[in-house]
Amino acid sequence: MTKLLILIVVVLGILAVAQLARVYELTSKLRGKREEDISDADNRMNATLMWLFPIAYFGFFIWLVVAYGDKMLPVAASTQGADTDALLDFNWWILIPVFFLTNLLLFYYAGKYTYSKDRRAFWQPHNNKLELLWTVVPALVLFVIIIYGLNTWQQITGPASPEAVQVELYAKQFDWTARYPGKDGVLGATDYRLINGDNPLGIVTANAIEKRMAEIAQEKAEAKTALEGLLPDSKVEELEHRIAYLDRMAARIVNLRMVMQQDIKANGAASTYLHGADDVVTKDFYLPVRKEALILIRSRDIIHSAFIPHLRIQMNAVPGMTTSMKVVPTITTDSMRTVPEVMRQVAEINAQRQAEGKGEYTFDFLLLCNKICGASHYNMQMPLIVTTPDEFDAWVAEANKKPFEGAEPAAEPAPVDSSMTAPKDSMAVAALPSGQ
Repeated sequence: MTKLLILIVVVLGILAVAQLARVYELTSKLRGKREEDISDADNRMNATLMWLFPIAYFGFFIWLVVAYGDKMLPVAASTQGADTDALLDFNWWILIPVFFLTNLLLFYYAGKYTYSKDRRAFWQPHNNKLELLWTVVPALVLFVIIIYGLNTWQQITGPASPEAVQVELYAKQFDWTARYPGKDGVLGATDYRLINGDNPLGIVTANAIEKRMAEIAQEKAEAKTALEGLLPDSKVEELEHRIAYLDRMAARIVNLRMVMQQDIKANGAASTYLHGADDVVTKDFYLPVRKEALILIRSRDIIHSAFIPHLRIQMNAVPGMTTSMKVVPTITTDSMRTVPEVMRQVAEINAQRQAEGKGEYTFDFLLLCNKICGASHYNMQMPLIVTTPDEFDAWVAEANKKPFEGAEPAAEPAPVDSSMTAPKDSMAVAALPSGQ
């Protein structure tokens, strides 16, 4: 009810101001005053306001910083986050003085040089020194900012060390899935054509290919059986299109199997096609503290964005490619819960939740999607647990007990049946390496 009354008051206030403006306009016309005629009194009043406005303007800016400064994110929980905060602070130290200086000069000169019929403006059509000054100085400042920013970006996206923990984050509408390498320490190859209920990430193994081929064969048989019945022409056309699609998909998976066989023959145990069976696919997201982690990011459908605000890292998840970022967490989840800023914010949230009759909130690092990806975009959240290296190793050991297919890498696939090779007019597409 209070919000409704406030809204009504605001609307009535706007209407009152509009009516007063209309009355002023009509009285000016009755006095014979033209709109473009501005009196010396109006000029002096506007000049005075130009000097008074920055007081309110800067005062409101400072009040916002003081009033809402504690609502910002707490201390960065990663080395890359600390670098990012330092970059932003460096930019603020440049922008805030320039902001105050330029606006002070703007309002000062607007107030000082109010219109006077006895004064004429100085005409200066060209000045090489001034133009050089306002071109070179900003260019030098921007050059420093860009070099600093590129160096920070390199710290986030550059090559990871061989000892880095690898984890893949797989985005789709509207959730995240994590994948860790199994006991062999290598993520296996993936291909979207193998995605099904048992293989949500499309991990390529001989068994996954056979299962997918069996699914396609079964669906094709069901479609052909349905065609034998009495159906409307539209349904017949739909089923025929579906059968043609299944034929193309089967041909491409056969081609994938051929590529896998050739890659295994060429690379032996180094082939990524032999490392997917023991991968761990999970809805849990763990990272060890003070150890570098390489995060690989993929998307099944549209562009998403992997964003972990407390670690200050973000990277787009783009369909058809793998993006990556590296991070070294510096604060565990348990330690972060004892940070005074976090404790205060959690207390405020829980006070509000208690008033609304909701359960208690406990702080967690969160993996979010920072792209508006659809109606349920808000559901794309995944807790990140940052633990000690020993606790992380224990979790990995437990997770390795439930690999994608088995504890051992898949065996070399059986020879390809020549009768199932792709037709000449079909598009042969090779499987991409891990994470593509």
